[in-house]
Amino acid sequence: MSSAHAENEAARDRIETLLVSGDLVGACASVEDLHASDLADVIEGLGEWAQVALLSALPADVASDALVEIADRRDRADLLSSLTPEKGAELIEELADDDAADLIGELDPSDQRAILQQLPDETAGELIDLLQYDQESAGGLMTTDFVSVLSKLTASQALDQVRIQGREVEDFYTVFVVDESRRLMGTVRLDDLVIADPSQRIEGLVEEPEATVGPEEDQEHIGRLIGRYNMASIAVVTPGGVLLGRITFDDVIDVIEAEQTEDILRLAGISDEEKLRHTWTESIRTRLPWLALNLVTASAAASVILIYEEVIDQIITLAFLAPIIAAMGGSSGTQSLAITIRRLTVEGPGSSRGFVMKELLIGLVIGGVLGLGIAGIVLFIPDGNPRLGLVVMLAMWGNQIVAGFAGAFVPATLDRIGVDPSVASSVFVHTLTDLCGFFLLLGLASKFLLGG
Repeated sequence: MSSAHAENEAARDRIETLLVSGDLVGACASVEDLHASDLADVIEGLGEWAQVALLSALPADVASDALVEIADRRDRADLLSSLTPEKGAELIEELADDDAADLIGELDPSDQRAILQQLPDETAGELIDLLQYDQESAGGLMTTDFVSVLSKLTASQALDQVRIQGREVEDFYTVFVVDESRRLMGTVRLDDLVIADPSQRIEGLVEEPEATVGPEEDQEHIGRLIGRYNMASIAVVTPGGVLLGRITFDDVIDVIEAEQTEDILRLAGISDEEKLRHTWTESIRTRLPWLALNLVTASAAASVILIYEEVIDQIITLAFLAPIIAAMGGSSGTQSLAITIRRLTVEGPGSSRGFVMKELLIGLVIGGVLGLGIAGIVLFIPDGNPRLGLVVMLAMWGNQIVAGFAGAFVPATLDRIGVDPSVASSVFVHTLTDLCGFFLLLGLASKFLLGG
C-alpha cells in the first residue's frame, strides 16, 4: 500500500470518528492540508451520511474543489443532490463555469432547477448557455472565462486589459486577439506582449492559432489536436469565427484518461457502464451480457470440431494441437487489434488506411516462423511425422495471416461505418481466428493425412 493511500485511509477513519462524535470543526480541521484529489478519495471512502455532513461543514471553496475531483460522475451527482439547494449553489459558485456546468449537467432536471434558482441570474444564465452542449463536445468542455484584447490596441493598452481581465480568469496561458465583432484574429504570447514596444499595435504581434474547434466538436478530436500541436489551450469558435470560449490542457488530460479507460474496458469486452469501484453484483450485471455473447461465438467456433469428429478420432494428436493453433491466432489478432485501435484513437478516423496490408504482411512473416516452430515440435511428440508437421505448419501459418488481417480489418471497417471499434472488435476477431484455426488444421488433416 502506498504511503499516500495509507494516509488517506487513516484520515478517513479519523474524520468518520469525529463526525460520529459531532465534532464538525475537528473534522474540517483534519482535512485542511489535504490536496483536493486526496480529499476526494477520503470523501469517497466515507458513508453517505458522513459525506454529506463533511461537505456541508467544509468551506465552499474546499468542498467544491474536492467534489470536482470525485471520479465517478454518478457518485458526485448523487452527492451534490443530497446537499441542500443553497449549499449546492454555494459550491457551484466557487467553480469555474466549465466545471460548474459539468456538475449541474449530471443532475436530474428537478435538482438542476433547484440549484439554478439559488444562483445569481447572471451565473445561472451562463450555466444554462453551456448546458445546451453535449458534455463530451467542445461546448461542454469549454470555459467562457478567457482573456481577449482588440487587435486595434497598442501593446501598452493590451497589457492594461490583460491585468484587468486576468484578475477574474483562472490559469490563463494565452491572450486571444479579436476584432470589434469578437471574431478571432489569432493569439499573442504574454512574453511578446511584455517586451514589445508600448506603442506597437497588437495586430503586428498576432500569431495565427495552430487549430480551433467548433462547439460541437467531439472531445477525442480536441485531445488529439492539443497533443499534436502542444497547445496550452484551444479556442472554441462559431462557424463565423466568433470566439465563444477556450479549452485548457488540464481538462483534456481528464478526457484522455476517461477515453483510454473506456477503450481498455471495451476492448476487454466490458461495458463502459462498469466503473472501477463497482460492487461485485454491479460488475456481474455489466459483464454478463458480453460473456453471454462470447459464449455463443465460442460455441460456433467449437462446433467445427464436431464436423471433423471422425478426423480427431483417428488422429488424437489433433485434439492437442487445435487449441494451440486457435490460441496463437487469438493472441496475434489481439496484438494487431490493439495497435489498430490505438492508431485510430490517436490519429482519428480514416488513419487505418494501408494498415490492413501492413498487418497482413506481418502475419505472413510471423506465421511462417511460428509454423516452422510448431512443425519442429510435432516431430518429437508421439505419433508425430513430417506430414502431420506440414499440416500443422500450414494451419498455423494460415491462421496467423487471418489474425493479422482480421485484427486490422475489423476495427477499420467498424470505424468506417461509424461504430466504435473498441466495442465489438475483439469478439469478431477471436471468433474468426478460432474458426479459421480449427477449419485449417482439421480440414488439411482430413485432406492430406486421411485422403478425405
